[in-house]
Amino acid sequence: MLAVVYEATTDLAAGELVEITESRGRVDIKIRETADARAFVPQLNEKLTQFVGRCSWFQIWRGQIISAAHPDSPLTVQFEVDPGVDLRSCVQIREDCGVVRLHVSPIAPAELLIRVLNPAIESFLAGKQWFQLWHGEIITMDDDEVAAA
Repeated sequence: MLAVVYEATTDLAAGELVEITESRGRVDIKIRETADARAFVPQLNEKLTQFVGRCSWFQIWRGQIISAAHPDSPLTVQFEVDPGVDLRSCVQIREDCGVVRLHVSPIAPAELLIRVLNPAIESFLAGKQWFQLWHGEIITMDDDEVAAA
């Protein structure tokens, strides 16, 4: 099973608002709990670009495998601060060929966003359009050795 799990924390290096780590079937993304979306989204996007650029996660789009190295539509995952997203919903996930955009309320504090984001990401991944290449092994949502949060 694949999991992308966000956590609000104070356990980050000084000046850091975001930390991303990866293991088999799982990505952990820590966000400074005192930050709101306007503060952490730029650093989160920078780190997501680096993370996706390592080409260990892939999107399956209409039978085609999309990676960060895909020549026609390289894979990108980006957050957008969007004043049109109500604080009650916090996040809207939009996916297209090679592109995942997570629109978030500009005033969403990290803790609230994460409470909404984790179940939304779990549901998103349940669509079975993603896989991870982990040390030569392909990990999918059907792999039951990895537990979701």
